[in-house]
Amino acid sequence: MSQRVRTSPEGSGQPLNEVYDTALLDLDGVVYAGGNAIAHAVDSLELARTGGMHLAYVTNNALRTPDAVAGHLTELGIPAGADDVITSAQAVARLISEQVPAGARVLVIGGEGLRVALRERGLTPVESADDDPAAVVQGYGGPDLPWGRFAEASYAVRRGVPWYASNTDLTIPSGRGIAPGNGAAVEVVRIATGAEPQVAGKPLPPMHRETIIRTGAERPLVVGDRLDTDIEGAFNGEVDSLLVLTGVTDGVQLLAAPPRHRPTYVDADLRGLLTGQPEVGREDDGFRCGGWTATAGSDRLELTGDGEAMDGLRALCAAAWTAAGDDSCALDGQKALARLGL
Repeated sequence: MSQRVRTSPEGSGQPLNEVYDTALLDLDGVVYAGGNAIAHAVDSLELARTGGMHLAYVTNNALRTPDAVAGHLTELGIPAGADDVITSAQAVARLISEQVPAGARVLVIGGEGLRVALRERGLTPVESADDDPAAVVQGYGGPDLPWGRFAEASYAVRRGVPWYASNTDLTIPSGRGIAPGNGAAVEVVRIATGAEPQVAGKPLPPMHRETIIRTGAERPLVVGDRLDTDIEGAFNGEVDSLLVLTGVTDGVQLLAAPPRHRPTYVDADLRGLLTGQPEVGREDDGFRCGGWTATAGSDRLELTGDGEAMDGLRALCAAAWTAAGDDSCALDGQKALARLGL
């Protein structure tokens, strides 16, 4: 896929699990939320896997180890091994290992996932800015990470120690709603130091490189719920993507998406892996998908017809993205989305 300006979601006459050899699946908001499987995820992934699609779980959450993530997936009814899991902790550990001496000490602000990933690359995790670290690495440490850890990072960074972040997601889905993510914690250290970290996670190239190295995917499909990480990461890697609406992205955000945030396909949940994707056709009176027709007016998006809600959303995306071109669509889509229950 070239980085052209996408003006509508694409169609596919074949089920996506037959078109692509590997699904690069985000976890939080796609497979589970707050530790519980999202509706239809378990059955959909089993059918995709038995149909021959390789499933790889790619997460910006650096807290847990691949073993722990695989164990959790298996408990949910999704068989997985540690080799099936790629984390931003692994991506940032590789990035650090390429820039510091072998065996160097690295100050860890985060959880066990970071420590394990650093050891895998031959680096030595330490806990204090007074341990003479060659680098500082910051990753999501969970809701109980002590505030003093941010001070420890700040002491080292202000001394000139290179600073790395696994990712900068400002939020993370939980079973109770949307919670602050690692990006919010990174902002604390940035404010205290005025420094900028090197970031490895989605949507940046180090994470895509780590994923391809570990999976060997030749025809990958990125599957995610976030426009600014999953979909932009696919755009940067020039691979196709499927956005599912089970996480943080809603219809308003999708319609307003600039080119780098426009997914190849859109569906309600992971059942979208098992189906073809309907084409959006351009007609004299607008953009048609299924029984819906969407048009772009002077100040709002209009929707007529009836049918499946996802078809209506795909038609609206085509109208919004075509009207916006290289920019974000500023047309009001609230009334149209309300007709779809979105």
